[in-house]
Amino acid sequence: MLERILCVDDDPITLMLCKKVIQKSDLAHEIDTAVNGEDALRYFDAITIDSTSGKINYPHLIFLDLNMPVMNGWEFLDVFSKENYSEKFSNIKVIVLSSTIDPDDIDKSKEYPMVIDFLSKPITTEIIDLLKRNNVI
Repeated sequence: MLERILCVDDDPITLMLCKKVIQKSDLAHEIDTAVNGEDALRYFDAITIDSTSGKINYPHLIFLDLNMPVMNGWEFLDVFSKENYSEKFSNIKVIVLSSTIDPDDIDKSKEYPMVIDFLSKPITTEIIDLLKRNNVI
């Protein structure tokens, strides 16, 4: 079980569904959310080192939507992979969770080493179970 997951999506219903499915699947102890890429970057900027343990408590998995206002998923991935985020949070994995079925988007997602899968919405317990069985997560 993962300690923490971040779900990034502009749709509140999708965020609620994502949280419920993750909870039901026992995939993570804690589920955080962000409403767009910019909000997700602020989330990572606010992460600090725990003064007691010296650990940085951050999500090791992100479920990321692509089509969002303010900063979309592609823009988030560009900033996250090129700025100091990728060094500080080097073992984060991303699963793109999108309503798009464009093969170009699937191919583009493979350009980002942190992206480990591209899934169509909505996320389901069956999909999470399959990801677990295949050791994706």
